[in-house]
Amino acid sequence: MPAAIRTDNGAPFASPHALFGLSKLSVWWLRLGITIERIKPGNPQQNGRHERMHLTLKKEAAKPAAFNFLQQQERFDRFIEVYNNERPHQGLAGAYPGELYTPSTRVYQPPDEPDYPLHDRTVRVTRCGRICIGKRKINLSQVFAGQILGLREVEDRIWLVLFLDYDLGFFDNKEDRVEPAQNPFAPEIV
Repeated sequence: MPAAIRTDNGAPFASPHALFGLSKLSVWWLRLGITIERIKPGNPQQNGRHERMHLTLKKEAAKPAAFNFLQQQERFDRFIEVYNNERPHQGLAGAYPGELYTPSTRVYQPPDEPDYPLHDRTVRVTRCGRICIGKRKINLSQVFAGQILGLREVEDRIWLVLFLDYDLGFFDNKEDRVEPAQNPFAPEIV
């Protein structure tokens, strides 16, 4: 399992209409302890190796598409074999990716439910992306559906909403929505 994943700002890695541009996939990665590295919008060169691999994949295995799913899968399987074990890469000084690959030392394990021992309460986000406290329904984001969040009263009747170690935002007794905190997932790659 990787320590970090660098992505662009499009689906399925990000969602332009969700809190901080998170998607259900990126929320899952956070639960697994994977750091999200986002490139700046409109700067594919910040993830150049990945973009180049996709161009090669499209040219060699997808354009034009195969007649059916089984034939297309065969093309993808052949591409993986050639790309990793039969085709030298200029960026790897003529080596093959399969020669340099080493498995991650991080073993996949389903994540434990988050624990918030220093918070006033915990809540599970509803399927529609709300925090329910009594009869109150506070809108957050559907990408957090099913996730457990921590709530901490930071001032009189002002609550901070946390997901893992990330401050998501604040709500009070008047507004039925979470006002976002500073985006902890903003692109930092230069």
